[in-house]
Amino acid sequence: MFKTKILTVLMLMLMCAGSAFAFKPIELGDGKYLQFFYDAQFGYTGRNTGSGENAEDGTNEFNFRRNRLGFIGTYNEQLSFYVQTEYIEDKNINPLYVDISDDDGKDFYLLDAQIRYTPFENFDIILGKFKHSLTRENLEGCFNPLTLDRSYFVYAPFKTSRDKGIGARAEFLENMIQVRGEIQEGRTSDSDDGSPDPGSNLRYTGRVHVSLFDKESGYGYKGTYFGKKTVLTAGASYQYEPDAVYADVDNYADKKDYAAYSYDIFGEVPTAAGTFTLSGAYLNISFDDAYKGADPDSNSYGLYGERDGYYVKAGYMLPFKVGPGQVQFFGRYDDFTFANLNGYYDNEVKFAAAGVNYYIDEDKIKITAQYSQTDFDKEVGSNTNYQDFDTFELYMQVRF
Repeated sequence: MFKTKILTVLMLMLMCAGSAFAFKPIELGDGKYLQFFYDAQFGYTGRNTGSGENAEDGTNEFNFRRNRLGFIGTYNEQLSFYVQTEYIEDKNINPLYVDISDDDGKDFYLLDAQIRYTPFENFDIILGKFKHSLTRENLEGCFNPLTLDRSYFVYAPFKTSRDKGIGARAEFLENMIQVRGEIQEGRTSDSDDGSPDPGSNLRYTGRVHVSLFDKESGYGYKGTYFGKKTVLTAGASYQYEPDAVYADVDNYADKKDYAAYSYDIFGEVPTAAGTFTLSGAYLNISFDDAYKGADPDSNSYGLYGERDGYYVKAGYMLPFKVGPGQVQFFGRYDDFTFANLNGYYDNEVKFAAAGVNYYIDEDKIKITAQYSQTDFDKEVGSNTNYQDFDTFELYMQVRF
Protein backbone atom coordinates (compact mmCIF):
# COMPACT_ATOMS: atom_id res chain seq x y z
CA MET A 1 0.00 0.00 0.00
CA PHE A 2 2.81 2.42 0.88
CA LYS A 3 4.60 1.80 -2.45
CA THR A 4 1.34 2.33 -4.33
CA LYS A 5 0.85 5.72 -2.65
CA ILE A 6 4.35 6.83 -3.58
CA LEU A 7 4.07 5.71 -7.19
CA THR A 8 0.75 7.55 -7.54
CA VAL A 9 2.19 10.78 -6.15
CA LEU A 10 5.26 10.52 -8.37
CA MET A 11 3.18 9.97 -11.50
CA LEU A 12 1.04 13.04 -10.73
CA MET A 13 4.16 15.14 -10.19
CA LEU A 14 5.69 14.07 -13.49
CA MET A 15 2.44 14.80 -15.34
CA CYS A 16 2.50 18.36 -13.96
CA ALA A 17 6.20 18.93 -14.59
CA GLY A 18 5.83 20.34 -18.09
CA SER A 19 3.39 23.10 -17.19
CA ALA A 20 5.63 25.64 -15.42
CA PHE A 21 6.04 29.12 -16.85
CA ALA A 22 7.50 32.43 -15.79
CA PHE A 23 5.65 35.67 -15.14
CA LYS A 24 6.89 38.39 -17.46
CA PRO A 25 8.16 41.63 -15.93
CA ILE A 26 5.80 44.58 -16.33
CA GLU A 27 7.64 47.58 -17.75
CA LEU A 28 6.53 50.82 -16.10
CA GLY A 29 8.80 53.23 -17.98
CA ASP A 30 11.88 55.20 -16.89
CA GLY A 31 13.66 52.00 -15.84
CA LYS A 32 10.87 50.91 -13.50
CA TYR A 33 9.42 47.41 -13.59
CA LEU A 34 7.24 45.09 -11.54
CA GLN A 35 7.36 41.30 -11.59
CA PHE A 36 5.08 38.84 -9.80
CA PHE A 37 6.14 35.34 -8.76
CA TYR A 38 4.59 32.23 -7.24
CA ASP A 39 6.74 29.57 -5.53
CA ALA A 40 5.35 26.38 -4.01
CA GLN A 41 6.43 23.02 -2.61
CA PHE A 42 3.67 20.43 -2.34
CA GLY A 43 3.86 16.74 -1.59
CA TYR A 44 3.59 13.77 0.70
CA THR A 45 5.05 13.09 4.15
CA GLY A 46 4.84 9.75 5.91
CA ARG A 47 6.08 8.97 9.40
CA ASN A 48 6.07 5.63 11.22
CA THR A 49 4.58 7.10 14.42
CA GLY A 50 1.96 9.61 15.56
CA SER A 51 -1.42 7.96 14.90
CA GLY A 52 -3.56 5.20 16.34
CA GLU A 53 -4.70 4.52 19.89
CA ASN A 54 -1.25 4.87 21.41
CA ALA A 55 0.18 7.11 18.66
CA GLU A 56 2.37 4.19 17.59
CA ASP A 57 0.91 3.77 14.10
CA GLY A 58 2.08 5.55 10.97
CA THR A 59 0.86 9.01 9.91
CA ASN A 60 0.35 10.16 6.30
CA GLU A 61 -0.16 13.71 5.06
CA PHE A 62 -0.36 15.77 1.89
CA ASN A 63 0.44 19.43 2.40
CA PHE A 64 2.31 22.51 1.24
CA ARG A 65 5.79 22.79 2.61
CA ARG A 66 5.86 26.34 1.29
CA ASN A 67 3.25 28.31 -0.62
CA ARG A 68 4.26 31.85 -1.54
CA LEU A 69 3.13 34.73 -3.71
CA GLY A 70 5.05 37.96 -4.07
CA PHE A 71 6.48 40.63 -6.30
CA ILE A 72 9.74 42.42 -7.04
CA GLY A 73 10.06 45.92 -8.37
CA THR A 74 12.54 48.68 -9.12
CA TYR A 75 12.23 52.44 -8.94
CA ASN A 76 15.64 53.03 -10.51
CA GLU A 77 19.08 51.41 -10.57
CA GLN A 78 19.65 52.18 -6.89
CA LEU A 79 16.24 51.57 -5.31
CA SER A 80 14.22 48.36 -5.40
CA PHE A 81 11.81 46.38 -3.23
CA TYR A 82 10.85 42.80 -2.54
CA VAL A 83 7.57 41.56 -1.01
CA GLN A 84 6.63 37.95 -0.28
CA THR A 85 3.53 36.46 1.36
CA GLU A 86 2.94 32.96 2.72
CA TYR A 87 -0.24 30.90 3.10
CA ILE A 88 0.07 27.73 5.16
CA GLU A 89 -2.59 25.33 6.40
CA ASP A 90 -2.33 23.15 9.48
CA LYS A 91 0.57 20.69 9.31
CA ASN A 92 0.13 17.39 11.13
CA ILE A 93 3.70 16.16 10.70
CA ASN A 94 6.34 18.55 12.00
CA PRO A 95 10.12 18.17 12.33
CA LEU A 96 10.05 16.69 15.87
CA TYR A 97 6.41 15.81 16.56
CA VAL A 98 3.05 14.77 15.07
CA ASP A 99 -0.14 16.73 15.78
CA ILE A 100 -3.26 15.01 14.39
CA SER A 101 -5.77 17.46 15.87
CA ASP A 102 -8.40 18.99 13.58
CA ASP A 103 -7.06 20.71 10.47
CA ASP A 104 -8.33 24.13 11.45
CA GLY A 105 -5.07 26.05 11.53
CA LYS A 106 -4.65 28.40 8.56
CA ASP A 107 -2.28 31.32 8.38
CA PHE A 108 -1.67 34.03 5.78
CA TYR A 109 1.03 36.54 6.58
CA LEU A 110 3.69 38.85 5.22
CA LEU A 111 6.92 36.87 5.13
CA ASP A 112 9.28 39.45 3.61
CA ALA A 113 8.91 43.15 2.92
CA GLN A 114 12.14 44.94 2.21
CA ILE A 115 13.45 48.04 0.51
CA ARG A 116 16.95 47.77 -0.94
CA TYR A 117 19.10 50.78 -1.65
CA THR A 118 22.37 50.40 -3.56
CA PRO A 119 24.18 53.74 -3.50
CA PHE A 120 27.15 52.24 -5.36
CA GLU A 121 28.33 48.89 -6.64
CA ASN A 122 28.83 46.07 -4.11
CA PHE A 123 27.13 47.91 -1.27
CA ASP A 124 23.49 47.48 -0.22
CA ILE A 125 21.31 48.86 2.55
CA ILE A 126 18.18 46.86 3.42
CA LEU A 127 15.22 48.12 5.43
CA GLY A 128 12.10 46.23 6.45
CA LYS A 129 11.49 42.60 7.27
CA PHE A 130 14.19 40.23 6.02
CA LYS A 131 16.37 37.25 6.93
CA HIS A 132 18.98 37.62 9.64
CA SER A 133 22.55 36.48 8.96
CA LEU A 134 23.32 34.25 11.95
CA THR A 135 23.76 31.11 9.82
CA ARG A 136 24.57 30.37 6.20
CA GLU A 137 21.78 27.79 6.30
CA ASN A 138 19.21 30.52 6.95
CA LEU A 139 20.60 32.59 4.07
CA GLU A 140 20.43 29.69 1.62
CA GLY A 141 17.29 30.03 -0.45
CA CYS A 142 14.59 27.66 0.77
CA PHE A 143 13.73 26.84 -2.86
CA ASN A 144 17.29 25.84 -3.72
CA PRO A 145 18.77 23.89 -0.80
CA LEU A 146 20.93 20.84 -1.40
CA THR A 147 18.69 18.53 0.64
CA LEU A 148 14.89 18.57 0.95
CA ASP A 149 15.13 21.41 3.44
CA ARG A 150 17.63 23.21 5.62
CA SER A 151 18.58 22.07 9.10
CA TYR A 152 15.70 22.01 11.58
CA PHE A 153 18.05 22.92 14.44
CA VAL A 154 19.77 26.16 13.38
CA TYR A 155 16.90 28.62 13.80
CA ALA A 156 17.42 31.58 16.12
CA PRO A 157 15.30 32.26 19.23
CA PHE A 158 12.33 34.65 19.15
CA LYS A 159 12.46 35.61 15.46
CA THR A 160 13.58 32.29 14.05
CA SER A 161 14.39 33.28 10.46
CA ARG A 162 13.29 36.85 9.71
CA ASP A 163 13.07 40.06 11.67
CA LYS A 164 12.34 43.75 11.16
CA GLY A 165 15.17 46.25 11.10
CA ILE A 166 18.01 47.60 8.99
CA GLY A 167 20.98 45.82 7.46
CA ALA A 168 23.99 46.53 5.28
CA ARG A 169 26.10 44.34 3.01
CA ALA A 170 29.44 45.21 1.40
CA GLU A 171 31.84 43.24 -0.82
CA PHE A 172 35.54 43.81 -1.33
CA LEU A 173 38.46 42.53 -3.39
CA GLU A 174 36.37 41.61 -6.43
CA ASN A 175 33.66 40.03 -4.24
CA MET A 176 36.09 37.72 -2.45
CA ILE A 177 35.22 39.17 0.98
CA GLN A 178 31.69 39.95 2.08
CA VAL A 179 30.78 41.77 5.29
CA ARG A 180 27.23 42.24 6.53
CA GLY A 181 25.59 43.60 9.65
CA GLU A 182 22.05 44.04 10.97
CA ILE A 183 20.19 45.81 13.74
CA GLN A 184 16.80 44.19 14.27
CA GLU A 185 14.03 44.03 16.86
CA GLY A 186 14.80 40.65 18.41
CA ARG A 187 12.41 39.78 21.21
CA THR A 188 9.50 42.21 21.20
CA SER A 189 6.91 40.87 23.67
CA ASP A 190 6.12 38.45 26.44
CA SER A 191 5.97 34.81 25.34
CA ASP A 192 2.76 32.81 25.01
CA ASP A 193 3.33 31.09 28.35
CA GLY A 194 3.41 34.44 30.11
CA SER A 195 7.18 34.73 30.50
CA PRO A 196 7.95 38.47 30.65
CA ASP A 197 10.38 40.27 28.38
CA PRO A 198 13.09 41.88 30.56
CA GLY A 199 13.40 44.80 28.15
CA SER A 200 12.79 45.88 24.59
CA ASN A 201 16.39 45.56 23.48
CA LEU A 202 17.59 45.37 19.90
CA ARG A 203 19.36 42.38 18.39
CA TYR A 204 22.70 42.78 16.60
CA THR A 205 24.11 40.43 13.96
CA GLY A 206 27.39 40.44 12.08
CA ARG A 207 28.74 38.11 9.41
CA VAL A 208 31.82 37.85 7.21
CA HIS A 209 32.74 35.34 4.53
CA VAL A 210 35.67 34.67 2.22
CA SER A 211 34.73 33.25 -1.18
CA LEU A 212 37.38 31.79 -3.49
CA PHE A 213 37.25 30.74 -7.15
CA ASP A 214 33.78 31.62 -8.50
CA LYS A 215 32.39 34.06 -5.97
CA GLU A 216 29.22 33.78 -3.92
CA SER A 217 28.08 37.37 -3.98
CA GLY A 218 24.78 39.08 -3.30
CA TYR A 219 22.16 38.78 -0.59
CA GLY A 220 21.74 34.99 -0.30
CA TYR A 221 23.33 31.65 -1.05
CA LYS A 222 22.40 28.48 -2.88
CA GLY A 223 22.79 24.87 -1.77
CA THR A 224 24.04 23.89 -5.23
CA TYR A 225 25.08 25.68 -8.41
CA PHE A 226 24.23 22.80 -10.78
CA GLY A 227 27.80 22.27 -11.94
CA LYS A 228 28.14 25.81 -13.28
CA LYS A 229 30.53 27.13 -10.61
CA THR A 230 33.61 26.07 -8.70
CA VAL A 231 33.00 27.45 -5.22
CA LEU A 232 34.77 27.47 -1.87
CA THR A 233 33.31 29.81 0.78
CA ALA A 234 34.06 29.99 4.50
CA GLY A 235 32.04 32.21 6.83
CA ALA A 236 31.55 33.22 10.47
CA SER A 237 28.64 34.96 12.21
CA TYR A 238 27.76 36.43 15.59
CA GLN A 239 24.44 37.55 17.11
CA TYR A 240 23.72 39.29 20.41
CA GLU A 241 20.79 40.68 22.40
CA PRO A 242 21.26 41.96 25.98
CA ASP A 243 18.85 41.09 28.79
CA ALA A 244 16.80 38.72 26.65
CA VAL A 245 15.33 36.42 29.34
CA TYR A 246 14.94 35.98 33.08
CA ALA A 247 16.46 32.96 34.77
CA ASP A 248 13.93 33.56 37.57
CA VAL A 249 10.67 34.58 35.90
CA ASP A 250 8.56 34.34 39.04
CA ASN A 251 10.62 37.06 40.75
CA TYR A 252 11.53 39.04 37.61
CA ALA A 253 15.16 38.44 38.50
CA ASP A 254 18.47 37.24 37.11
CA LYS A 255 18.51 38.73 33.61
CA LYS A 256 20.48 36.82 31.00
CA ASP A 257 21.87 37.90 27.65
CA TYR A 258 21.39 36.00 24.41
CA ALA A 259 24.49 35.33 22.31
CA ALA A 260 25.16 33.01 19.37
CA TYR A 261 27.94 32.31 16.92
CA SER A 262 28.40 30.08 13.91
CA TYR A 263 31.15 28.88 11.54
CA ASP A 264 30.41 27.41 8.13
CA ILE A 265 32.08 26.19 4.95
CA PHE A 266 30.71 25.35 1.51
CA GLY A 267 32.40 23.83 -1.52
CA GLU A 268 31.25 22.65 -4.92
CA VAL A 269 33.43 21.29 -7.71
CA PRO A 270 32.18 20.33 -11.19
CA THR A 271 34.25 17.61 -12.89
CA ALA A 272 33.95 15.37 -15.93
CA ALA A 273 32.71 12.66 -13.56
CA GLY A 274 29.95 14.83 -12.10
CA THR A 275 29.51 17.69 -9.63
CA PHE A 276 30.52 17.18 -6.00
CA THR A 277 29.13 19.32 -3.17
CA LEU A 278 30.16 19.37 0.50
CA SER A 279 29.22 21.80 3.27
CA GLY A 280 29.00 21.98 7.03
CA ALA A 281 28.55 24.35 9.94
CA TYR A 282 28.78 24.65 13.72
CA LEU A 283 26.31 26.69 15.77
CA ASN A 284 26.34 27.68 19.44
CA ILE A 285 23.34 29.44 21.01
CA SER A 286 23.57 30.56 24.63
CA PHE A 287 21.38 32.23 27.24
CA ASP A 288 24.19 32.14 29.80
CA ASP A 289 22.75 29.00 31.45
CA ALA A 290 19.40 30.65 32.17
CA TYR A 291 17.78 27.19 31.98
CA LYS A 292 19.50 26.36 35.28
CA GLY A 293 17.79 29.22 37.08
CA ALA A 294 15.10 29.03 39.76
CA ASP A 295 12.28 29.61 37.26
CA PRO A 296 13.79 29.89 33.77
CA ASP A 297 12.06 31.57 30.86
CA SER A 298 10.84 28.84 28.47
CA ASN A 299 12.51 30.68 25.59
CA SER A 300 15.92 29.83 27.05
CA TYR A 301 15.51 26.09 26.45
CA GLY A 302 13.68 23.73 24.12
CA LEU A 303 14.00 23.47 20.35
CA TYR A 304 14.81 27.18 19.88
CA GLY A 305 16.66 27.71 23.15
CA GLU A 306 20.21 27.08 24.34
CA ARG A 307 22.01 24.44 22.26
CA ASP A 308 25.07 23.69 20.20
CA GLY A 309 25.85 21.32 17.38
CA TYR A 310 26.80 20.87 13.77
CA TYR A 311 25.64 19.57 10.43
CA VAL A 312 27.38 18.19 7.35
CA LYS A 313 25.79 17.59 3.97
CA ALA A 314 27.04 16.29 0.66
CA GLY A 315 25.75 15.95 -2.88
CA TYR A 316 26.67 14.35 -6.17
CA MET A 317 25.11 15.43 -9.49
CA LEU A 318 25.36 13.15 -12.51
CA PRO A 319 27.44 14.58 -15.38
CA PHE A 320 24.64 13.94 -17.90
CA LYS A 321 20.93 14.66 -18.11
CA VAL A 322 18.28 12.05 -17.45
CA GLY A 323 15.42 12.96 -19.74
CA PRO A 324 14.88 16.74 -19.58
CA GLY A 325 16.46 17.16 -16.14
CA GLN A 326 19.46 16.71 -13.87
CA VAL A 327 19.75 14.08 -11.13
CA GLN A 328 21.50 14.79 -7.83
CA PHE A 329 21.97 12.41 -4.91
CA PHE A 330 22.42 13.89 -1.44
CA GLY A 331 22.84 13.11 2.23
CA ARG A 332 23.06 15.05 5.47
CA TYR A 333 23.79 14.49 9.16
CA ASP A 334 22.85 16.85 12.02
CA ASP A 335 23.99 16.41 15.64
CA PHE A 336 22.75 18.96 18.20
CA THR A 337 22.74 18.90 22.01
CA PHE A 338 19.96 20.88 23.69
CA ALA A 339 20.25 22.38 27.16
CA ASN A 340 16.80 21.04 28.00
CA LEU A 341 14.59 19.27 25.47
CA ASN A 342 11.48 17.18 26.22
CA GLY A 343 12.19 17.51 29.94
CA TYR A 344 15.75 16.15 29.78
CA TYR A 345 18.95 18.11 30.28
CA ASP A 346 21.70 17.82 27.65
CA ASN A 347 19.43 15.92 25.29
CA GLU A 348 21.22 15.09 22.04
CA VAL A 349 19.28 14.77 18.77
CA LYS A 350 20.75 13.13 15.69
CA PHE A 351 19.19 13.50 12.27
CA ALA A 352 20.38 11.53 9.23
CA ALA A 353 18.83 11.81 5.77
CA ALA A 354 19.48 10.67 2.21
CA GLY A 355 17.64 11.27 -1.01
CA VAL A 356 17.60 12.40 -4.62
CA ASN A 357 16.71 15.62 -6.45
CA TYR A 358 15.44 15.79 -10.01
CA TYR A 359 15.78 19.27 -11.51
CA ILE A 360 14.19 20.70 -14.64
CA ASP A 361 15.42 24.15 -15.63
CA GLU A 362 17.59 24.27 -12.51
CA ASP A 363 15.27 24.87 -9.52
CA LYS A 364 12.21 26.01 -11.51
CA ILE A 365 10.81 22.47 -11.32
CA LYS A 366 12.20 20.08 -8.75
CA ILE A 367 11.12 16.69 -7.44
CA THR A 368 12.76 15.51 -4.22
CA ALA A 369 12.50 12.21 -2.39
CA GLN A 370 14.09 11.98 1.07
CA TYR A 371 14.20 9.33 3.78
CA SER A 372 15.36 10.37 7.26
CA GLN A 373 15.87 8.98 10.75
CA THR A 374 15.64 11.08 13.92
CA ASP A 375 17.21 9.76 17.11
CA PHE A 376 16.81 11.18 20.64
CA ASP A 377 19.55 10.44 23.14
CA LYS A 378 16.95 10.59 25.93
CA GLU A 379 13.44 9.45 25.08
CA VAL A 380 10.09 9.92 26.80
CA GLY A 381 8.86 6.35 27.05
CA SER A 382 5.12 7.08 26.97
CA ASN A 383 5.11 9.71 24.20
CA THR A 384 5.99 8.69 20.64
CA ASN A 385 6.60 12.34 19.74
CA TYR A 386 9.73 12.11 21.89
CA GLN A 387 10.92 8.74 20.64
CA ASP A 388 13.03 7.81 17.62
CA PHE A 389 11.15 7.88 14.31
CA ASP A 390 11.58 7.53 10.53
CA THR A 391 10.15 9.87 7.90
CA PHE A 392 9.73 9.62 4.12
CA GLU A 393 8.99 12.74 2.06
CA LEU A 394 8.24 13.21 -1.63
CA TYR A 395 7.75 16.80 -2.82
CA MET A 396 7.42 18.72 -6.03
CA GLN A 397 8.57 22.32 -6.33
CA VAL A 398 7.44 24.84 -8.94
CA ARG A 399 8.59 28.42 -9.40
CA PHE A 400 6.58 30.71 -11.65
